Amino acid sequence: MGFYHNVCVTLGLIALAHAAYSAAQHRTYIRLTEQEFTRLPLDILLQCILGLLLTSYGVVHITGYFKEIKASAELENKSWEMLGNRQAFYTFNHRGKALYAHNET
Repeated sequence: MGFYHNVCVTLGLIALAHAAYSAAQHRTYIRLTEQEFTRLPLDILLQCILGLLLTSYGVVHITGYFKEIKASAELENKSWEMLGNRQAFYTFNHRGKALYAHNET
């Protein structure tokens, strides 16, 4: 199933690149014929939207499963003692040992 999603991303990116090239080519044609530019043709807009949707679909399905949004989802299997243990706040190398260095002799 992963190959299918890679193909979706590849085809979507190719469609987006082709839509961009077509838009630039259309803009050049409008300038050469000295017409007023109002908007892009419908086929270029549809190709751009289709390429965007196809690429988005492939990317979302390649990334895998999403985690739950609620914050407690990861903490449900941990004990209260583990949650209260904050090792990031342990500091063993601080100025306090300079204050008590004279008591050790």
